Amino acid sequence: MKKKLHLLESFNAKGSDGQNYVVHGYEHLAMVETLSATPDQWESTGESEYKLADGRRLDVGRDETMTIPDSGIRLERVPGA
Repeated sequence: MKKKLHLLESFNAKGSDGQNYVVHGYEHLAMVETLSATPDQWESTGESEYKLADGRRLDVGRDETMTIPDSGIRLERVPGA
């Protein structure tokens, strides 16, 4: 099964370390295998993920708190940015 990421949103966040970060939110897509002549069709898998602009993954809690793994740095979305 072929999969890819689709960018949903980007926003600025402030870290508990005082640094500014850019966050990208993605949804996972999977290619739909069909017998029709229609070219690549992609469908959401229902999975999403957030990454920093430098590619590091973020952990996002049920309460939408964002944490950079292995660092303990918590991120908060900057309103209106």
